[in-house]
Amino acid sequence: MKLKYLFNALFLTLVFISCSRDDNNDSGSTTKPDEINNFVWKAMNSWYYWQPNVPNLADAFDDNQTTYANFLNGKTPDKLFYSLLYQRGTIDRFSWIENNNEVVYSSKIAEVEKSGGFDIGIYPKDNTNTTAVALVNYVVPNSPAALAGLKRGDVITKVNGSPLTLNNSDLLYNNQVTVTLAATVQLTSAGLITTDKTSSISITQADIDENPIAYYEKKVYGTKNIGYLVFNAFKADYNDELNAAFAQMKADGINELVLDLRYNGGGSLETAVALAGMINDSYSGSPYVFLDFNNKHNSEDGFDYLSNQMNTYSLVNNRPEKSGTQTINSLNLTKVYVLVNFQTASASELTVQCLKKYVNVVTIGYDTVGKFVGSITLYDSPAQDYTSYTNRNTKHNWQLQPITFSYYNKDKDVNPEFIAPNYEINPYSIFNNLTAFGDVRDPFLKKALELITGQSFRMGNTSTSSFENKNLQKFNPTNAAKGLYIQDFQNFR
Repeated sequence: MKLKYLFNALFLTLVFISCSRDDNNDSGSTTKPDEINNFVWKAMNSWYYWQPNVPNLADAFDDNQTTYANFLNGKTPDKLFYSLLYQRGTIDRFSWIENNNEVVYSSKIAEVEKSGGFDIGIYPKDNTNTTAVALVNYVVPNSPAALAGLKRGDVITKVNGSPLTLNNSDLLYNNQVTVTLAATVQLTSAGLITTDKTSSISITQADIDENPIAYYEKKVYGTKNIGYLVFNAFKADYNDELNAAFAQMKADGINELVLDLRYNGGGSLETAVALAGMINDSYSGSPYVFLDFNNKHNSEDGFDYLSNQMNTYSLVNNRPEKSGTQTINSLNLTKVYVLVNFQTASASELTVQCLKKYVNVVTIGYDTVGKFVGSITLYDSPAQDYTSYTNRNTKHNWQLQPITFSYYNKDKDVNPEFIAPNYEINPYSIFNNLTAFGDVRDPFLKKALELITGQSFRMGNTSTSSFENKNLQKFNPTNAAKGLYIQDFQNFR
């Protein structure tokens, strides 16, 4: 399906009506809407998934140009944008705006991003939800964090000398940050008790193009050749590397797969569809995911289909541009084990929800985020309905990443609030048990291996405590930079 354009005659008629209406309402008015804010409102009015639910985005809202201009003017683009979201923080937790001169979230336009090179999960120390710790999920090799000595499984207790709380944890993403690590961590029935190391670690961000294929290992138990793959983002410019990883698994004779999506907040829809084929390409040509846009773009509604071919991309001026196609390397598995937790979202959840219609998907871990929506990037290009980067207004660098569609599996099942795993693991049980990727002391991986092999594996650091804070999704907002997005909407389908 492609974007539909109005016939010229109809367009001219609408322009005439619009001008006449504005002239009647604003005779002699010289008030003009701010140019950038006008783009923000018009683009949101056209594409925002919840546009009908937002009174200030109603089609008639701009009928009176003076009132409209007064509403827009005097606001910064970001303040305007966030004021237009539908129940921000509850219904819409994921839309964002950015100015490419001051990137706060790195969208698909910024595959190379400023980062310290470490990923964390925030855990309240107890149920008062005041003090917290940050568990280091992983560290990007050769990154500033790695060079500073930070490791997977480290526990951060202080940021810039102050005890870590749920209110100051954002400081960990600053350009420069100093962190204090725990010397000991004890899990009790009341929560976490920590002591601090006397020294601290300073990290300065650098430009990083993180490889989302973070780890692969073949584990052999009798006739079980188990592939353990840690996949941390659906980045289209790494499609070829992902395909190569599955080629290696084919060469290794992998007949069982543990796919670790615990730290994967989503990404490219194309990559998500390709991943399904790498797991099993027997269903090429079958519907995989259904996308539902708002009523203004019903022509875009429809299925994306499984394929044994995929596009590859290269970064050109930090933008993924198509470089070719490849035949998918598939394991043709009928069952896959997926590790999930409170940071698993969007394209990762799509993989579980849509793939399970074709193969047996066994989920292990903790409740996921519950992000069954996606976005396209909107630019100041009104002639192309705000979807063209090439034809954008280059006088500014603002661009929007609002939610523009919801997605469903091939049977269009109603999505749950979140994905509840088949086998639940207390997320606090991983403290003192995360070392290198692939270590069987990791309770999530341990459970998967036990299910596959029928064997029991010894836990590294055991605890009889059942302490658990049920608000981890709230304290770990999804990285909107990853989300679920369509790579090049103008060429979509």
